[in-house]
Amino acid sequence: MSTVEQQLDDLKAEITSELPNDISVSSVKYEGPELVVYTRDPKKFAQQGDLVRKLASKLRKRITIRPDPSVLSRPNEAREEIMGVIPEEAGVTDLDFHADTGEVVIEAEKPGMVIGRHGSTLRDITKNVGWTPEVVRTPPIESSTVSNVRSFLKQERDERRDILEKVGRQIHREEMSDDEYVRITTLGCCREVGRASFILSTPETRILVDCGDKPGAEGEVPYLHAPEALGAGPQTIDAVVLTHAHLDHSALIPLLFKYGYDGPIYCTEPTRDLMGLLTLDYLDVAAKEGRAPPYESEQVREAIKHTIPLEYGDVTDIAPDVKLTFHNAGHILGSAVSHFHIGDGLYNVAFSGDIHYDDTRLFNGAVNDFPRVETLVLESTYGGRNDYQTDQQDSEEKLKEVINKTHEKGGKVVIPAFAVGRSQEIMLVIEEAMRSGDIPSMPVHLDGMIWEATAIHTTYPEYLRDDLRDRIFHDDENPFLAEEFNHIDAGEEERQDVADGGPCIVLSTSGMVTGGPIMSWLGHIGPDPDSTLVFVGYQAQGTLGRRIQSGWDEIPTSEVGAMGNNGGGRGTLSLNMDVETVDGFSGHADRAGLENFVKTMNPRPEKVLCVHGDERSTQDLSSALYHDYNMRTFAPKNLETFRFL
Repeated sequence: MSTVEQQLDDLKAEITSELPNDISVSSVKYEGPELVVYTRDPKKFAQQGDLVRKLASKLRKRITIRPDPSVLSRPNEAREEIMGVIPEEAGVTDLDFHADTGEVVIEAEKPGMVIGRHGSTLRDITKNVGWTPEVVRTPPIESSTVSNVRSFLKQERDERRDILEKVGRQIHREEMSDDEYVRITTLGCCREVGRASFILSTPETRILVDCGDKPGAEGEVPYLHAPEALGAGPQTIDAVVLTHAHLDHSALIPLLFKYGYDGPIYCTEPTRDLMGLLTLDYLDVAAKEGRAPPYESEQVREAIKHTIPLEYGDVTDIAPDVKLTFHNAGHILGSAVSHFHIGDGLYNVAFSGDIHYDDTRLFNGAVNDFPRVETLVLESTYGGRNDYQTDQQDSEEKLKEVINKTHEKGGKVVIPAFAVGRSQEIMLVIEEAMRSGDIPSMPVHLDGMIWEATAIHTTYPEYLRDDLRDRIFHDDENPFLAEEFNHIDAGEEERQDVADGGPCIVLSTSGMVTGGPIMSWLGHIGPDPDSTLVFVGYQAQGTLGRRIQSGWDEIPTSEVGAMGNNGGGRGTLSLNMDVETVDGFSGHADRAGLENFVKTMNPRPEKVLCVHGDERSTQDLSSALYHDYNMRTFAPKNLETFRFL
């Protein structure tokens, strides 16, 4: 008998000994990080609300109780009883029964009302029908991404259970090595922005943290073939952890499956959905630009199928010697500071991913409260000595001023923005400014993936700032449903109509002017001296956005591509519109925010690796943290390995 089988037998015996005599256990399985207990007495389990919590505490494992399929009531009968338990105002839109696991997935407009106070309604459902309820939110704005991901996972449910069982056995296998060390190898984003990727390794486990591309630099990918990475074989990677969905962190996650990786990806639920949206678009853009895509859509589906979503604050076993906890990073929807607890109190490492330390309109600020962190891997995008962003309130005032001036001239305001994060932040500023009369009411056209990304935000309001979450729960107060917002979905013809029309605001991808619909808007509106191009996010070196920001006003039409009346081909486009930069809307912490993130950590880390910033930024921040807080700091290059212990 394998050690895992023996472990499960022992756990079954221990659980049985802890339960009242009238509650039986038919089987015990590992599914990913969870221990799943099947019982013929689910109703009795549900009647004892504290039982699962006590078991989880004693066994120090995440436990899910499921009914043995042999004791389930028929779905038609169960449906009627479930609807009788759930308050009508919960807005249930679908019930989906899965007899193989005894779960019923309940989709509702107000999931909180299905859950009930401290889970009371969920327990009532199980008490009445035996089925184990799982609750998901009906998106207030219809999202094809959320719908496609949910239906795909439903369709692949059997295979996904096999994947989870395999992962569970891998996590709970016996430790093989007596050595003790922790290593971090840098595979990208060191002294540069983009292609974030690291290997965190112990004698027992190898974890890949992020796997992104580099904006504006085709072909520059992480050093995946290095001996420390996939060069040792994709099967030597035990897990992938994705901090957030921006392409400079997620774009090449599906490529891992092309190379033969078939293990888990840990991220938050919104990160999973956004990864699907952004990587499929990544393939689409590559095809439109005549580039060979690095992988196929099939690999995106594989990545989604292998994803194990975690919530903020949940301590989760992801390897025999590693526990992972996600915390809010304040950067974009679902972004996570990833805290790794290695061994039995041996060592702790935190990867900041991208962070925003202060509250914004969209998110609460990044969490930096950990039991222990010996080493922090810290982003340094704005880590330079003078990288202080404008106060957000001042930034909002400047944006409103630019919009008012442009409107008075009869022009249009064009804002290139990332579909995820900055666009929604700007939407909230504009919606409030129009509602309060600070700027005139006018159409706000959303182009590219912005509307779809916004729909995903409204699906997961629990990841947003507290007051915004409450507004989204009430449809009549949902700011993203303001009548001024118009989704551009008819392409070039609709863009031409907007260009020929009156004053308006255009929010368009891509945020760094490296492709996508913003190129078309430059062609339509760029020559108009009454209009304004407003940069609200970071423009990486080498991107067209950075060049325009630096003063370029003649753009080769070969760069811009198909641009309405201005066409592509050879020649130049005169950019006559005003160009403004409004700092303060970045999803990244500025120099002060990064220093405060470290300063207020308690206890502070012993070592800090400053990454994800150009050479000046990483070295400036590393030097400042060393001098101010007397800690060991580094500004590593790519392909360096740091050994701890």
